[in-house]
Amino acid sequence: MEITKETLLEMYRKMQLIRYFEARTKELFAAGKVPGFVHLYSGEEGIAVGVCSALRQNDYIGSTHRGHGHCIAKGGDVKYMMAELYGKETGYCKGKGGSMHIADFDLGILGACGIVGGSIPLSTGAALHFKYNGTDQVAVTFFGDGATNQGSFHESINLAAIWDLPVIFVCENNKYAESTSISSVMKVEKISERASGYGVPGITVDGNDVIAVYETTLEVVERARKGKGPTLVECVTCRHQGHYEGDSGTYRTKEMVEECKKRCPIKRLCTFLQEEGFSSKKEIEDIDKSVEKEVEAAIEFAEKSPWPKPEDALTDVFVSPYY
Repeated sequence: MEITKETLLEMYRKMQLIRYFEARTKELFAAGKVPGFVHLYSGEEGIAVGVCSALRQNDYIGSTHRGHGHCIAKGGDVKYMMAELYGKETGYCKGKGGSMHIADFDLGILGACGIVGGSIPLSTGAALHFKYNGTDQVAVTFFGDGATNQGSFHESINLAAIWDLPVIFVCENNKYAESTSISSVMKVEKISERASGYGVPGITVDGNDVIAVYETTLEVVERARKGKGPTLVECVTCRHQGHYEGDSGTYRTKEMVEECKKRCPIKRLCTFLQEEGFSSKKEIEDIDKSVEKEVEAAIEFAEKSPWPKPEDALTDVFVSPYY
């Protein structure tokens, strides 16, 4: 299917929105305005945007501790996201979730998860729900390379395989499980090769090429909607920042990080858009300005929002009625 100019420009806008959101989050965290931990998605935008651009609003995604990009790509409002990072009651989770637990069921965002591989069984369960109810919805679970050594990954993909569940397993392979090189804990060269052990397709794609990710996702999502079961999609990428803000990053040299930044998915799409005549330099600049304005407005909203009330500390914690 041919990609339209509108789709390409929206992909660019969302990737740039993620990048600027993360850049400002980095600064706000350093200034002590954002509490807790933050794990930035800068450099991996092509995966979230490529995948989510191929989904419908009523499709579900399960996210990770590095989940800001997934939320924005699926349609999350940066205003409510920033408020959540600030811990304000106007946030998506009323300030109780923070960076690693943003969720919005109305957008199909099951939530980010601080547990490595924690969202994989959740998305698989959502896919079981879709199949049981006979809908043509699909679920996507995002996870890092390190999560492919977790039991949650192996058990979930095995169950999805034997029941032909409509779930896409998207591995964001940035080559490091925190600070551990994936090559030191995995014998196979490609994570996608692990799919063969469960009798499902495994595909490796350049995660820094948003168009390639989008086209691949369209294919595997259509396969899932037709009842043909899950697919493991490995998106090879690299993160521009450390595992978390404050990470010394001694496991990567400066040269490795600089080489990583040269493969920036945003610059790659920007070049493509202009060289292929999809957009002018001014159109790109206008998008950039609108993105900055949107994020700055989100910060202002977050800073002016009220703190949660102490008496609401246990609200939404338990299902009511509970026993």
